[in-house]
Amino acid sequence: MSDPQFNPLEDTQSEAALAYAEERRENIRVFVRTNTAYYIRNFDRIGASARFTATFNLFAGLFGPVWFGARGLWAWALPFLVIEAVALVQIARGLFGDLAADAMARIASIEGTLELRRKQLAAAIESGSDKVDVYQRAVDSLAANIGGIRAEADALAAQGPKIALTGLGILLVAKLAQAVVANWALEARFSEWQSNRAVRSGMPVAHIVFSAGFMAALTLAAMVHYSFPGKISVLGTFPTDPSLRLGAIEWVEAFFNWAVLNGEALFDTITYAIRLVLDALELVFVSTPWVVVAALIALLTWLTAGVRTAIYSVAFLSYMGLLGFWEKAMTTLALLGTAACLSILIGIPLGMFAARRPRFYAFIQPIMDFMQTMPAFVFMIPVIAFFGTGKPAAVVTTMIFGGTPVVRLTVLGLRGVPESVREAAISFGANKWYLLTKVDLPLAAPSIRAGINQTIMLSLAMVVVASLIGAKGLGEDVLEALQYANVGQGILAGFSILFCAMILDRIVQGGRR
Repeated sequence: MSDPQFNPLEDTQSEAALAYAEERRENIRVFVRTNTAYYIRNFDRIGASARFTATFNLFAGLFGPVWFGARGLWAWALPFLVIEAVALVQIARGLFGDLAADAMARIASIEGTLELRRKQLAAAIESGSDKVDVYQRAVDSLAANIGGIRAEADALAAQGPKIALTGLGILLVAKLAQAVVANWALEARFSEWQSNRAVRSGMPVAHIVFSAGFMAALTLAAMVHYSFPGKISVLGTFPTDPSLRLGAIEWVEAFFNWAVLNGEALFDTITYAIRLVLDALELVFVSTPWVVVAALIALLTWLTAGVRTAIYSVAFLSYMGLLGFWEKAMTTLALLGTAACLSILIGIPLGMFAARRPRFYAFIQPIMDFMQTMPAFVFMIPVIAFFGTGKPAAVVTTMIFGGTPVVRLTVLGLRGVPESVREAAISFGANKWYLLTKVDLPLAAPSIRAGINQTIMLSLAMVVVASLIGAKGLGEDVLEALQYANVGQGILAGFSILFCAMILDRIVQGGRR
């Protein structure tokens, strides 16, 4: 007869659990490499609960950010470094710092003025001038001011122990917090390490030295700078030589002068191409009767986004027409439509080319980062140098600012096409053109439409900036309102810009839906 107490399934499960526990302990030993029994015990406690489990790590509490940095937990090390640096600066200021230094500097400045007024008072008394009372009041006021500042300096100097105790309290709280969260943070990193062995493990000596040196240098510099302001000038003022900036300015100016002189034909060609598109759109939007333009916009909105959105578009167009913004709104749409169309015509093919060429995309990505992050007023300077002022320069400036999203999102959409779908199409005999037009582009279309939408919105955001270099339209009204503090005109023109953006957004987004 079989033993009723024996269950082979439970025995197998218990053996598997024991094997897993032993394997986990071995992984912990490999990961921490020091004080393994302590970390096994605490990691088991932390892993047994999904919530935060408080433990106490004495070494983490004592060495603070150095311990976290040496363990590779820089996301914890840097915030704790800031907190400890603030605490140590407070302690150093309270114990050794000259808290009344600023007040004494003000006193020294006022004493020079007081000495001058006393001399003027003595001269006025000697000559019998009628300004004796004026000088006397000035002397009395300055003397009283010095007395008040001196009392303030004494009060600041007396706060030294209090400041030091406050810093000590902050330091102790930070040390306790680091000791409590250290094992929990390290156990989370251990979980990452189990799935990705590229995550740093252990506590190498080189990392300990780097972490300790980095944090000691930063903390010491902060303590010296705030405790003894002005004693070491290099901590307060970056060491530089004015000739470096002057030389760089001359080099940049020489480069742009050379580019303007030698690139005249190229810039004239670009200006001519922009003029062709711009004149065509101005003919459509500005010269065409407003009834025709409004009807076409309403019809396009209805076909892409529905009847309700078409009604809203008609209301927005009516607002611009009734308040006298129609012609300027159409000029704005022509100008920014030119910039958006050219950005899209260049950006989508460029994104298609870069999507399957990682090296080329890695090359143009820093350029696009520069175009998006550099303030518009900065890259307007070379644009004016190359193209002068006026609408073509405004179009180029708008393209630089708003042309990158369509490239990025085209690349993102094409790279997001599942490889299994592409492989299936290839296996059925699809050539490269069919694969691009029937598989890649349709699947990437939502992302590409989002890029077109972002390019249009960023182009509209440049309305006011473009008006600074001669572009007409609604931005001119906003700029004039800023110059003369005309609140009403600025708000009404701003709403017109908003409504233009909303109409274009609904047309593009409606197509996506």
